[in-house]
Amino acid sequence: MASHTAITPQEAADRLAIRELVDTYAHCADRRDAKGQMALFTEDTRFLVFMDATAAEPTQELHGRDSLAPVFDNLNVYRATTHFNGQSTITLDGDRASGESYCLAHHVSVDESGQRTLMIASIRYLDEFTKLDGDWYFAERRLMVDWTETRPSTP
Repeated sequence: MASHTAITPQEAADRLAIRELVDTYAHCADRRDAKGQMALFTEDTRFLVFMDATAAEPTQELHGRDSLAPVFDNLNVYRATTHFNGQSTITLDGDRASGESYCLAHHVSVDESGQRTLMIASIRYLDEFTKLDGDWYFAERRLMVDWTETRPSTP
């Protein structure tokens, strides 16, 4: 168990702002707000997707905020999604920070015959954050898929 020391009000505010950034990302994903998601990233961001978290190379690598639109729009293939954010760790260094956060992402699909399926993905995000003009942004986000499960679902 980690020992805790007193933190400054600024550090507390930064930690809260970063957690709100992570949660806003999930909220925008579930509301299909691709523009809102994109606004959470720096202009020169890097977004890497590892469909197998043990792989050395990413499945997909995107550079720049504008390149994120198709990835975020791809969530529209699902009838609904729900992202549950879990534990996270943050290391602050002035206007830079790094962190790891856990997420269980639920994806509901309905095929042409009306058959529903639920795909659950256990995801970890490895993040680099930067503070610009007082606001925190994702400078780099690595989406690491640890496992998935797909099963039939009822309405």
